[in-house]
Amino acid sequence: MSILNTHPAAAAALFVIAAGCGKSTPPGAQAFTMPPTPVGVVTVAPARVAEAYEFAGQVQPFRRVEVRSRVDGIIVDRPFTEGSVVQKGQVLYRLDTVRYEAAYRTTLARYNNAKRTLARLEPLLPQHAVAQQDVDNARSELELSQAQLDEAKKDLDDTVIRAEIAGLVGRARLDLGARVTGPADLLTTIDELDPVYVTFHPSSQQLLAWQQDPHARQLLQPGGSGPAIRVVLPDGTVLPRTGHLNFMAPSLDSASGTQEFRALFQNPDHRLLPGQFVRVRLEGFARPSALAVPQRAVQQGLGRQFVYLVGAGDTVVARDVKPGPWSGNLWLIDSGLVAGDRVIVDGVQKVAPGRVVKPTPAAP
Repeated sequence: MSILNTHPAAAAALFVIAAGCGKSTPPGAQAFTMPPTPVGVVTVAPARVAEAYEFAGQVQPFRRVEVRSRVDGIIVDRPFTEGSVVQKGQVLYRLDTVRYEAAYRTTLARYNNAKRTLARLEPLLPQHAVAQQDVDNARSELELSQAQLDEAKKDLDDTVIRAEIAGLVGRARLDLGARVTGPADLLTTIDELDPVYVTFHPSSQQLLAWQQDPHARQLLQPGGSGPAIRVVLPDGTVLPRTGHLNFMAPSLDSASGTQEFRALFQNPDHRLLPGQFVRVRLEGFARPSALAVPQRAVQQGLGRQFVYLVGAGDTVVARDVKPGPWSGNLWLIDSGLVAGDRVIVDGVQKVAPGRVVKPTPAAP
Protein backbone atom coordinates (compact mmCIF):
# COMPACT_ATOMS: atom_id res chain seq x y z
CA MET A 1 0.00 0.00 0.00
CA SER A 2 1.47 3.44 -0.95
CA ILE A 3 1.43 6.60 1.08
CA LEU A 4 -1.04 8.16 -1.28
CA ASN A 5 -3.63 5.60 -0.30
CA THR A 6 -3.31 6.14 3.48
CA HIS A 7 -5.54 8.23 5.69
CA PRO A 8 -4.94 11.98 5.25
CA ALA A 9 -4.06 12.48 9.04
CA ALA A 10 -1.45 9.68 8.97
CA ALA A 11 0.09 11.11 5.84
CA ALA A 12 0.41 14.49 7.49
CA ALA A 13 2.12 12.97 10.56
CA LEU A 14 4.66 11.13 8.41
CA PHE A 15 5.45 14.35 6.60
CA VAL A 16 6.11 16.20 9.86
CA ILE A 17 8.45 13.39 11.11
CA ALA A 18 10.36 13.35 7.85
CA ALA A 19 10.73 17.10 7.97
CA GLY A 20 12.03 16.94 11.56
CA CYS A 21 14.62 14.26 10.72
CA GLY A 22 16.00 16.28 7.92
CA LYS A 23 16.42 19.50 9.98
CA SER A 24 20.11 20.69 10.12
CA THR A 25 22.06 22.62 12.90
CA PRO A 26 21.60 26.36 12.58
CA PRO A 27 24.68 28.11 11.14
CA GLY A 28 25.47 30.04 14.44
CA ALA A 29 25.32 27.03 16.83
CA GLN A 30 28.52 25.15 18.11
CA ALA A 31 29.04 21.75 19.76
CA PHE A 32 29.52 21.83 23.66
CA THR A 33 33.11 21.16 24.93
CA MET A 34 34.54 20.98 28.56
CA PRO A 35 36.75 23.97 29.53
CA PRO A 36 40.36 23.24 30.67
CA THR A 37 40.63 22.31 34.35
CA PRO A 38 42.35 25.02 36.42
CA VAL A 39 45.35 23.69 38.40
CA GLY A 40 48.02 25.21 40.62
CA VAL A 41 51.59 24.52 39.58
CA VAL A 42 55.11 25.20 40.81
CA THR A 43 58.06 25.52 38.49
CA VAL A 44 60.97 23.43 39.70
CA ALA A 45 64.20 25.39 40.17
CA PRO A 46 67.46 24.48 41.93
CA ALA A 47 67.82 26.01 45.40
CA ARG A 48 69.66 25.51 48.66
CA VAL A 49 67.20 23.58 50.83
CA ALA A 50 67.53 22.75 54.51
CA GLU A 51 67.91 19.02 55.02
CA ALA A 52 67.40 17.11 58.27
CA TYR A 53 68.66 13.61 58.99
CA GLU A 54 67.02 11.04 61.25
CA PHE A 55 68.60 8.06 62.96
CA ALA A 56 67.54 5.49 65.52
CA GLY A 57 68.90 6.41 68.93
CA GLN A 58 68.99 5.12 72.47
CA VAL A 59 69.03 6.95 75.79
CA GLN A 60 71.93 6.32 78.18
CA PRO A 61 72.44 7.69 81.68
CA PHE A 62 74.92 10.50 82.15
CA ARG A 63 76.57 8.36 84.80
CA ARG A 64 75.83 4.88 86.15
CA VAL A 65 77.20 3.83 89.52
CA GLU A 66 77.27 0.21 90.65
CA VAL A 67 76.50 -0.11 94.34
CA ARG A 68 78.80 -2.67 96.01
CA SER A 69 79.92 -3.37 99.55
CA ARG A 70 83.57 -3.18 100.54
CA VAL A 71 83.00 -5.58 103.46
CA ASP A 72 81.17 -8.87 103.77
CA GLY A 73 78.21 -9.62 105.99
CA ILE A 74 74.51 -10.38 106.28
CA ILE A 75 72.01 -7.76 105.02
CA VAL A 76 69.82 -6.67 107.93
CA ASP A 77 68.07 -3.67 106.33
CA ARG A 78 67.24 -2.30 102.85
CA PRO A 79 65.43 1.02 103.39
CA PHE A 80 65.28 2.22 99.75
CA THR A 81 62.41 1.69 97.30
CA GLU A 82 63.37 0.10 94.01
CA GLY A 83 62.96 2.42 91.02
CA SER A 84 62.78 5.57 93.14
CA VAL A 85 64.96 8.67 93.11
CA VAL A 86 67.59 8.64 95.85
CA GLN A 87 69.80 11.44 97.12
CA LYS A 88 73.55 11.39 97.61
CA GLY A 89 74.37 9.92 101.05
CA GLN A 90 71.02 8.17 101.44
CA VAL A 91 71.23 4.78 103.18
CA LEU A 92 70.65 1.86 100.82
CA TYR A 93 71.77 -1.20 102.83
CA ARG A 94 72.83 -2.07 106.37
CA LEU A 95 74.94 -5.12 107.21
CA ASP A 96 75.30 -6.97 110.52
CA THR A 97 77.82 -5.01 112.63
CA VAL A 98 78.60 -7.40 115.54
CA ARG A 99 81.96 -8.63 114.18
CA TYR A 100 83.07 -5.16 113.07
CA GLU A 101 82.15 -3.50 116.38
CA ALA A 102 84.18 -6.12 118.25
CA ALA A 103 87.17 -5.56 115.97
CA TYR A 104 86.89 -1.80 116.45
CA ARG A 105 86.79 -2.05 120.25
CA THR A 106 89.80 -4.39 120.23
CA THR A 107 91.94 -2.07 118.12
CA LEU A 108 90.76 0.93 120.16
CA ALA A 109 91.97 -0.74 123.37
CA ARG A 110 95.31 -1.56 121.74
CA TYR A 111 95.66 2.05 120.59
CA ASN A 112 94.88 3.47 124.02
CA ASN A 113 97.38 1.13 125.64
CA ALA A 114 100.12 2.14 123.16
CA LYS A 115 99.33 5.77 123.77
CA ARG A 116 99.66 5.38 127.57
CA THR A 117 102.91 3.43 127.24
CA LEU A 118 104.51 6.15 125.12
CA ALA A 119 103.30 8.79 127.59
CA ARG A 120 105.10 7.00 130.43
CA LEU A 121 108.37 6.44 128.57
CA GLU A 122 108.92 9.83 126.93
CA PRO A 123 109.47 11.79 130.22
CA LEU A 124 112.09 9.22 131.31
CA LEU A 125 114.22 9.61 128.19
CA PRO A 126 115.92 12.95 129.21
CA GLN A 127 116.79 11.38 132.55
CA HIS A 128 118.41 8.41 130.78
CA ALA A 129 116.10 6.15 132.77
CA VAL A 130 114.94 4.39 129.61
CA ALA A 131 116.68 3.46 126.39
CA GLN A 132 116.01 5.36 123.15
CA GLN A 133 115.13 2.06 121.53
CA ASP A 134 112.28 1.49 123.98
CA VAL A 135 110.81 4.90 123.18
CA ASP A 136 111.11 4.30 119.42
CA ASN A 137 109.38 0.93 119.79
CA ALA A 138 106.56 2.57 121.75
CA ARG A 139 106.10 5.21 119.07
CA SER A 140 105.99 2.55 116.33
CA GLU A 141 103.44 0.56 118.32
CA LEU A 142 101.27 3.67 118.65
CA GLU A 143 101.42 4.39 114.92
CA LEU A 144 100.63 0.76 114.09
CA SER A 145 97.67 0.67 116.43
CA GLN A 146 96.46 3.98 114.99
CA ALA A 147 96.47 2.48 111.49
CA GLN A 148 94.63 -0.62 112.71
CA LEU A 149 92.08 1.55 114.48
CA ASP A 150 91.46 3.60 111.32
CA GLU A 151 90.95 0.42 109.31
CA ALA A 152 88.57 -1.06 111.88
CA LYS A 153 86.59 2.19 111.98
CA LYS A 154 86.39 2.19 108.17
CA ASP A 155 85.12 -1.40 108.14
CA LEU A 156 82.49 -0.55 110.73
CA ASP A 157 81.35 2.50 108.78
CA ASP A 158 81.16 0.48 105.56
CA THR A 159 78.51 -1.80 107.04
CA VAL A 160 76.16 1.09 106.18
CA ILE A 161 76.08 1.36 102.37
CA ARG A 162 75.06 4.78 101.06
CA ALA A 163 74.29 6.26 97.64
CA GLU A 164 77.38 7.84 96.11
CA ILE A 165 75.35 10.01 93.71
CA ALA A 166 71.77 11.26 93.36
CA GLY A 167 69.70 9.50 90.72
CA LEU A 168 67.30 6.72 89.88
CA VAL A 169 68.03 3.53 91.80
CA GLY A 170 67.54 0.16 90.11
CA ARG A 171 66.19 -3.10 91.47
CA ALA A 172 67.78 -4.77 94.47
CA ARG A 173 70.02 -7.65 93.42
CA LEU A 174 70.32 -8.89 97.03
CA ASP A 175 67.71 -8.51 99.73
CA LEU A 176 67.22 -9.00 103.47
CA GLY A 177 69.00 -12.03 104.88
CA ALA A 178 71.31 -12.46 101.93
CA ARG A 179 75.05 -12.70 102.51
CA VAL A 180 77.30 -10.18 100.82
CA THR A 181 80.69 -11.67 100.10
CA GLY A 182 82.35 -8.36 99.27
CA PRO A 183 82.93 -6.07 96.26
CA ALA A 184 82.23 -8.91 93.82
CA ASP A 185 78.49 -8.81 94.65
CA LEU A 186 76.44 -6.16 92.81
CA LEU A 187 73.76 -4.82 95.12
CA THR A 188 72.01 -2.33 92.79
CA THR A 189 72.74 0.53 90.39
CA ILE A 190 72.09 4.27 90.39
CA ASP A 191 71.60 6.21 87.14
CA GLU A 192 72.12 9.96 86.99
CA LEU A 193 69.33 11.22 84.70
CA ASP A 194 69.91 14.96 84.41
CA PRO A 195 71.50 15.37 81.98
CA VAL A 196 71.39 12.21 79.83
CA TYR A 197 73.14 10.95 76.71
CA VAL A 198 71.45 9.92 73.47
CA THR A 199 73.61 7.80 71.16
CA PHE A 200 73.05 7.14 67.46
CA HIS A 201 75.09 5.58 64.65
CA PRO A 202 75.32 7.13 61.15
CA SER A 203 76.40 4.66 58.46
CA SER A 204 79.72 4.82 56.64
CA GLN A 205 77.88 5.92 53.46
CA GLN A 206 76.29 8.83 55.32
CA LEU A 207 79.62 9.81 56.83
CA LEU A 208 81.22 9.82 53.38
CA ALA A 209 78.46 12.07 52.02
CA TRP A 210 79.02 14.52 54.89
CA GLN A 211 82.77 14.55 54.29
CA GLN A 212 82.21 15.51 50.66
CA ASP A 213 79.97 18.45 51.64
CA PRO A 214 82.06 21.42 52.93
CA HIS A 215 79.15 22.82 54.95
CA ALA A 216 78.45 19.48 56.65
CA ARG A 217 82.14 18.89 57.28
CA GLN A 218 82.43 22.29 58.97
CA LEU A 219 79.26 21.65 61.00
CA LEU A 220 80.66 18.40 62.39
CA GLN A 221 84.11 19.80 63.13
CA PRO A 222 85.15 19.02 66.75
CA GLY A 223 84.82 22.09 68.92
CA GLY A 224 82.33 23.77 66.57
CA SER A 225 78.73 24.71 67.24
CA GLY A 226 77.53 21.44 65.73
CA PRO A 227 74.06 20.65 64.39
CA ALA A 228 70.90 21.19 66.41
CA ILE A 229 69.78 17.78 67.66
CA ARG A 230 66.16 16.96 68.46
CA VAL A 231 64.61 13.81 69.90
CA VAL A 232 61.35 12.32 68.63
CA LEU A 233 59.76 10.26 71.40
CA PRO A 234 58.14 6.86 70.77
CA ASP A 235 54.66 8.44 70.65
CA GLY A 236 55.74 10.81 67.86
CA THR A 237 56.05 13.96 69.97
CA VAL A 238 59.19 16.07 69.73
CA LEU A 239 61.07 16.81 72.93
CA PRO A 240 60.72 20.59 73.51
CA ARG A 241 64.48 21.16 73.88
CA THR A 242 67.52 20.52 71.76
CA GLY A 243 70.75 18.75 72.56
CA HIS A 244 74.28 19.23 71.33
CA LEU A 245 76.83 16.81 69.98
CA ASN A 246 79.57 16.16 72.53
CA PHE A 247 81.30 13.01 71.30
CA MET A 248 82.11 11.22 68.03
CA ALA A 249 83.90 7.90 68.14
CA PRO A 250 87.37 8.11 66.56
CA SER A 251 86.80 4.95 64.51
CA LEU A 252 84.00 2.92 62.95
CA ASP A 253 82.53 -0.20 64.46
CA SER A 254 84.00 -3.04 62.38
CA ALA A 255 80.91 -5.21 62.93
CA SER A 256 78.24 -2.71 61.82
CA GLY A 257 80.22 -0.20 59.72
CA THR A 258 78.79 2.71 61.70
CA GLN A 259 80.28 5.44 63.87
CA GLU A 260 78.97 6.25 67.33
CA PHE A 261 77.71 9.80 67.88
CA ARG A 262 76.60 11.01 71.31
CA ALA A 263 74.42 13.99 72.17
CA LEU A 264 73.86 15.57 75.58
CA PHE A 265 70.32 16.56 76.65
CA GLN A 266 69.08 18.31 79.77
CA ASN A 267 66.45 16.09 81.41
CA PRO A 268 64.92 17.80 84.47
CA ASP A 269 61.51 16.17 83.91
CA HIS A 270 62.99 12.67 83.36
CA ARG A 271 61.11 12.21 80.07
CA LEU A 272 64.17 10.42 78.74
CA LEU A 273 64.92 7.16 80.53
CA PRO A 274 67.93 4.86 80.14
CA GLY A 275 67.43 2.19 77.50
CA GLN A 276 64.60 4.08 75.77
CA PHE A 277 64.62 3.96 71.97
CA VAL A 278 63.97 7.30 70.22
CA ARG A 279 64.44 8.97 66.84
CA VAL A 280 67.29 11.47 66.62
CA ARG A 281 66.88 14.36 64.18
CA LEU A 282 69.89 16.42 63.10
CA GLU A 283 69.11 19.94 61.87
CA GLY A 284 71.38 22.56 60.36
CA PHE A 285 72.44 20.74 57.20
CA ALA A 286 71.48 21.96 53.71
CA ARG A 287 71.51 20.45 50.23
CA PRO A 288 72.85 22.82 47.55
CA SER A 289 71.16 22.99 44.10
CA ALA A 290 68.34 20.75 45.32
CA LEU A 291 65.05 20.18 43.52
CA ALA A 292 62.07 20.15 45.87
CA VAL A 293 58.29 20.21 45.55
CA PRO A 294 55.50 20.54 48.13
CA GLN A 295 54.75 17.22 49.78
CA ARG A 296 51.17 17.20 48.50
CA ALA A 297 52.40 17.13 44.90
CA VAL A 298 53.84 13.60 45.21
CA GLN A 299 51.29 10.87 44.50
CA GLN A 300 51.53 7.17 45.31
CA GLY A 301 49.92 4.22 43.62
CA LEU A 302 50.67 0.70 42.42
CA GLY A 303 53.97 0.62 44.26
CA ARG A 304 55.36 3.77 42.69
CA GLN A 305 55.60 7.47 43.44
CA PHE A 306 54.94 10.05 40.75
CA VAL A 307 53.96 13.64 40.04
CA TYR A 308 51.73 15.24 37.40
CA LEU A 309 53.46 17.70 35.10
CA VAL A 310 52.04 20.27 32.70
CA GLY A 311 53.69 19.44 29.39
CA ALA A 312 53.49 20.87 25.87
CA GLY A 313 50.12 22.36 24.99
CA ASP A 314 49.22 22.42 28.72
CA THR A 315 48.65 18.67 28.59
CA VAL A 316 49.01 16.58 31.76
CA VAL A 317 51.88 14.09 31.90
CA ALA A 318 52.65 11.64 34.75
CA ARG A 319 56.29 11.09 35.66
CA ASP A 320 57.83 8.71 38.21
CA VAL A 321 60.12 10.31 40.80
CA LYS A 322 62.42 9.13 43.58
CA PRO A 323 61.75 11.28 46.64
CA GLY A 324 64.40 11.86 49.28
CA PRO A 325 63.92 13.31 52.79
CA TRP A 326 61.43 15.96 53.83
CA SER A 327 62.39 19.55 54.54
CA GLY A 328 59.52 21.28 56.30
CA ASN A 329 56.57 21.06 53.88
CA LEU A 330 58.86 20.33 50.94
CA TRP A 331 59.91 16.95 49.59
CA LEU A 332 63.41 16.75 48.15
CA ILE A 333 63.44 14.86 44.85
CA ASP A 334 66.54 12.74 44.24
CA SER A 335 65.67 11.88 40.61
CA GLY A 336 62.84 12.21 38.10
CA LEU A 337 62.63 16.00 37.77
CA VAL A 338 64.69 18.63 35.99
CA ALA A 339 64.80 22.39 36.36
CA GLY A 340 61.89 24.07 34.60
CA ASP A 341 59.35 21.26 35.05
CA ARG A 342 55.90 22.53 35.92
CA VAL A 343 54.57 20.29 38.68
CA ILE A 344 50.86 20.23 39.52
CA VAL A 345 50.32 20.90 43.21
CA ASP A 346 46.66 21.93 43.51
CA GLY A 347 43.86 20.16 41.70
CA VAL A 348 45.62 16.82 41.22
CA GLN A 349 42.34 14.99 41.97
CA LYS A 350 40.75 16.47 38.82
CA VAL A 351 43.46 15.67 36.28
CA ALA A 352 44.59 12.66 34.30
CA PRO A 353 47.36 12.06 31.76
CA GLY A 354 46.47 13.58 28.38
CA ARG A 355 43.94 16.06 29.74
CA VAL A 356 44.37 19.76 28.92
CA VAL A 357 44.54 22.03 31.97
CA LYS A 358 44.78 25.71 32.75
CA PRO A 359 47.92 26.20 34.90
CA THR A 360 48.26 29.04 37.39
CA PRO A 361 50.87 29.59 40.13
CA ALA A 362 50.06 27.50 43.19
CA ALA A 363 49.20 29.13 46.49
CA PRO A 364 52.00 29.03 49.07
